[in-house]
Amino acid sequence: MSWTDFYRRQEILDATVRLAARNPGAPLPLEEVPGAEEHFGTEENVLTALQYQWTRTLSGRLRTEVIDPDDADGLGDHVDAVTRAWRAAVDEHADLRAVLDGAYERHASLRRMHEGELRMLAVTAGLADPREPAGEIVKVGHALEALLRANREESTRRRPVIGHLRRLLAPSA
Repeated sequence: MSWTDFYRRQEILDATVRLAARNPGAPLPLEEVPGAEEHFGTEENVLTALQYQWTRTLSGRLRTEVIDPDDADGLGDHVDAVTRAWRAAVDEHADLRAVLDGAYERHASLRRMHEGELRMLAVTAGLADPREPAGEIVKVGHALEALLRANREESTRRRPVIGHLRRLLAPSA
């Protein structure tokens, strides 16, 4: 792929998100984006590229917040770092996040990618061990993501977030 193709594909993805943000749960309006069908072919291919963008953004934010997980001194530091990273990514790319959230039910491949994201969040937060069964890690990731979404509007306060998270996860321990 040439740089011209790369930038053209990026323009298509950006335009698709702008248009889809009007109704994030609806199928993507590919016919309204010049070149979308030519460069990507299907809605699923566009969504896969968008999920990749999101994952790249989120993982970069996580790396920034959690430079060395061994340096953190307890659960709170990991959870707080993941919280900051997730919120920053969502705040910066709210429309992208909404479009992806609206599309998970339409494509199994997108759900699998999202499960990978949930595992990344759970393990990075120190709430799951990568050697645990993937399904269990996904459950922990779902609980963490639900908490992050529920507390998105609140200011970052260490005690309530961690206390609530411990109550959510205590039955599974």
